[in-house]
Amino acid sequence: MTSQDQNSGFRSDDNGQSSFLGKLLTIDSKLGNQDVEGLKFLCRDCISHRQLEKSSSASDIFDHLLEEELLSEEDPFFLAELLYIIKQKSLLRYLNQSKEQVESLLPTRGRVSLFRNLLYELSESIGSENLKDMIFLLRESIPKIQMKASVYRMDRKHRGHCVVVNNHKFTSMSDRPGTDKDAEHLRHVFEWLGFSVRVYDNVTKGHLDNVLQEYKCHPGHSDGDCFVFCVLTHGKFGAVYSSDGTLVPIQEIMSHFTAQQCPGLAHKPKLFFIQACQGEEIQPPVFIEADAVNPERVPPSLQDSIPDEADFLLGLATVPGYVSFRHVEKGSWYIQSLCNHLKSLVPRNEDILSILTAVNNDVSQQADREGTKKQMPQPAFTLRKKLVFPVPQEKL
Repeated sequence: MTSQDQNSGFRSDDNGQSSFLGKLLTIDSKLGNQDVEGLKFLCRDCISHRQLEKSSSASDIFDHLLEEELLSEEDPFFLAELLYIIKQKSLLRYLNQSKEQVESLLPTRGRVSLFRNLLYELSESIGSENLKDMIFLLRESIPKIQMKASVYRMDRKHRGHCVVVNNHKFTSMSDRPGTDKDAEHLRHVFEWLGFSVRVYDNVTKGHLDNVLQEYKCHPGHSDGDCFVFCVLTHGKFGAVYSSDGTLVPIQEIMSHFTAQQCPGLAHKPKLFFIQACQGEEIQPPVFIEADAVNPERVPPSLQDSIPDEADFLLGLATVPGYVSFRHVEKGSWYIQSLCNHLKSLVPRNEDILSILTAVNNDVSQQADREGTKKQMPQPAFTLRKKLVFPVPQEKL
């Protein structure tokens, strides 16, 4: 370890962190000056220019990533992404990552914008003098272009509307105890995020049609950033049940909010979260219930449920062919995990796809603890940009 390393901000006061920080120092020792310059360039969107200018080693950059909570022993993926981009893939093993793992997660967890990644790749293939000229010409416009190109706008007058359809009682199916806990948690979290939230209980097919028509034509969309629609009910793949037992295709619900049908939401993110089974029911213990009725054994593609245009996200509580589980007192695994991760990761400026990846991991572990019962949420999306909710001033 060099004297530069010894003076870095790394701390080894507790044994839990010391091994991880030791791995970071090992990675630092294997990176050259050109690698450090590459890291500094790739981190310009998340670390201040002044801090990067003062950084003379990789360990200095790691310090800043740790301070900004962009790097931790529990989640070292951002560093893995950086090492992958600068073609130091052999060092991924120190983070317990493989090239294949990083490649599979980059579409949903990647932090480096396509624009900055492209500039880095370009810099590797042109001469140093040309690179200096290019950097000089672009130095003022890169951050502005990057922000406009990669993140949905979230600075309009209103954050937007959030609708929650909460079906507890049914005319011809079993009740769904615990769903009110989900509805209240969704209201609490999305109000915290700045949305105007409406909860509709025990919604019949006729009432659902009225709600969809109301929000399809809502004048408030023009001043809003985003739209959220949540459905808590029984279901089977590609469809959900109204409280009077009518099966409603998810695509039918989402089609009300295409750019043609709802111009006020054109080019804005539209998020749909569905807590309902999507397949074959499993007999659970008494304290766990499954949100399934009349299982569908040969489901169509999930992507078929999404309108054929940009800016949609559909979050399902479970993958095709499986049930989703709901605790009769605590609420569903999926909705409770979604709300908890929004509360913990929005303040860290995580985008919605990264948050849903964390939800997937959390829910799958909960299912594992129950033994034979498995649940894995699944998102499908046509989002064109990252969706990052502004950090609320109030703390939950």
